[in-house]
Amino acid sequence: MARVLTPRAEDFPRWYQDLIAKAKLADNGPVRGTMVIRPAGYAIWERMQAEMDARIKAAGAENAYFPLFIPESYLKREAEHVEGFSPELAVVTHGGGKQLAEPVVVRPTSETVIGEFMAKWIDSYRDLPLLLNQWANVVRWELRPRIFLRTSEFLWQEGHTAHATRSDAQAYARKILHEAYEDLMVNVLAIPVVVGLKTTRERFAGATATFTCEGMMGDGKALQLGTSHELGQNFAKAFDISYSSAEGGREHAWTTSWGTSTRMLGGLIMAHGDDNGLRVPPRLAPVQAYVMVVKAGEGVGEAAAKLLDALRDAGVRVALDDRTDTPFGRRAVDAELRGYPVRVEVGPRDLAAGNAVVVRRTDGSKSPTPVADVVGAVLAALEADQRVLHDQALAHRQSRTVEVATLAEAIEAAATGWARVPWSAVGVAGEAEANGQGVTVRCLLRADGSVPDSEDEPDLVAILARAY
Repeated sequence: MARVLTPRAEDFPRWYQDLIAKAKLADNGPVRGTMVIRPAGYAIWERMQAEMDARIKAAGAENAYFPLFIPESYLKREAEHVEGFSPELAVVTHGGGKQLAEPVVVRPTSETVIGEFMAKWIDSYRDLPLLLNQWANVVRWELRPRIFLRTSEFLWQEGHTAHATRSDAQAYARKILHEAYEDLMVNVLAIPVVVGLKTTRERFAGATATFTCEGMMGDGKALQLGTSHELGQNFAKAFDISYSSAEGGREHAWTTSWGTSTRMLGGLIMAHGDDNGLRVPPRLAPVQAYVMVVKAGEGVGEAAAKLLDALRDAGVRVALDDRTDTPFGRRAVDAELRGYPVRVEVGPRDLAAGNAVVVRRTDGSKSPTPVADVVGAVLAALEADQRVLHDQALAHRQSRTVEVATLAEAIEAAATGWARVPWSAVGVAGEAEANGQGVTVRCLLRADGSVPDSEDEPDLVAILARAY
């Protein structure tokens, strides 16, 4: 397999690019910074979408859709927001062969256009909370693109909500953070994220607080996998999102926004992939069990078809590979590259002994198993390997995270992993110094690991790392 992929330990970025290409997950688009997501990659994204969408709806939000084009004037109404996004904006100045009266921006995010319609739709406290989500593409002009991690156009969901009180908005931003984002990442993606508060320097443009889920990748760097923002009344005042209160007065709403994107696919690759390719957690995998005909004849095809039906009847997502005109070794390599959690190999020799071979992707183990026991063995392997991937990722993070006392030690530790350091030893000046050396404060935590409300709380812990 070393001939297929560059070893991770030798060149991690090259390994990442090799895996995306060889597993046929994605390709570079015709415009620099864009990507084409191939069927194998998109199938994983669809599973992420389905799992995330269910959690968002369970939190009470409803899906809607808003325009791709936003009047430039909308962004200018929230000064901090437009300043934060200005370097990344794609602006359309001509349409239909004529110069537009007002330039329009290709959405980098939709707070402004959604704010405009929230103001139109909200009149009374009875209209609140208004909980919206949209699945869409956005454009942020990227100077240093990398497929899934940083592209000029990417796919995501963005939630936008309006509330009658600050406390309700704060509670909802955290509800999404924990019950949608953290739950999906830990229990489906098997990535043990650290959940914390972004510093003022790192928070979303126009927000009053930004919360984040940070995952450690295989090379020890951090990846921001999802964020949830309290927007205070900044956008409500800019767009006059106001309501008549129960007491008869006119009040501005409190708003939130939150998002996850195809960056999660990049995180999945880098958190779980190995030198043989991708390893997809069973709960996420579009194909959980891959039934492979080793060699045709002697009843092998019929046995494989029966196993496929039995696994499907047991609730397993399955696919059949009966391409016996392609060498089995090549097909097995492709299956490992794609990261199918379990392979069920059916060949004449094993079948003559009443067996099929169950192969687990996590460790490559091969177990000859009586045909009658295959379904049970696959179900047990899927359950066990979901935990295995999470526990391996957690052990990796723990082994590459160090406790330090000073900023200098934290910057040094960030060369190989994460540093936990008292926030009081870093501060605003120290954060700027770290940034100058390519190290960022990923998030702030309380001593007990919970998420703080403000960076001004005493005794906070800062996580410093290099990041994608």
